[in-house]
Amino acid sequence: MEDRAYTVSLTKNPLISMKVMQGHFATSHFHISHYLDVNELKTNAIAAKDVARELSIPYLANVSVDTIVCMEGTEVIGAYMAEELLQEGVNVINSGKEIRVLKPLSSVNGKLIFQCNLQQYIEDKEIVLLVASISSGTTIRRAQECIAYYGGVLVGISALFNAYPTNTEQEIHSMFTSEDIPGYQVCSPDECTMCKGGYKLEAVINSEGYTNI
Repeated sequence: MEDRAYTVSLTKNPLISMKVMQGHFATSHFHISHYLDVNELKTNAIAAKDVARELSIPYLANVSVDTIVCMEGTEVIGAYMAEELLQEGVNVINSGKEIRVLKPLSSVNGKLIFQCNLQQYIEDKEIVLLVASISSGTTIRRAQECIAYYGGVLVGISALFNAYPTNTEQEIHSMFTSEDIPGYQVCSPDECTMCKGGYKLEAVINSEGYTNI
């Protein structure tokens, strides 16, 4: 798979890029035509800081933020986002505040939870939700339900990649979208055009990476 990877760079900041591999992949719910490798953006401190700077722009001037809830291994980016939002400046609304960066846990029944000592940073707080990738929307829905359950106020959603940039009830601030990847498809297994075309699954993918089949 790696030998057919190509790079997609952010137009306004070419230093931010991700590797893309076309193929036939399965997630826990869907089949997908491309694997997007955003691990470098999540784990490389220099890249993560550049990403955080871009993702912070929509919130700097007019969105009050108390907590950034991080999903899918985006905690490094979340910490740098907090740093960006707290910078001093007349047009930076969060200057002088404290911003918490949290990651929910998954319970035995698959529900997202916050431990008791952290719930105070969610209840009645203004929350930005940060995710790596939006393809099926399952992660977003689970996180929204969790934040609402603990009484948080969701003021923004940011993503490294969003497969549905024009098909969401709430605006999502995304760096890359399916418009950057020609031919990108997300299908339910029983409607998968790749399966119907006789193409075998190559790998199972999740937020951490992929496992060849």
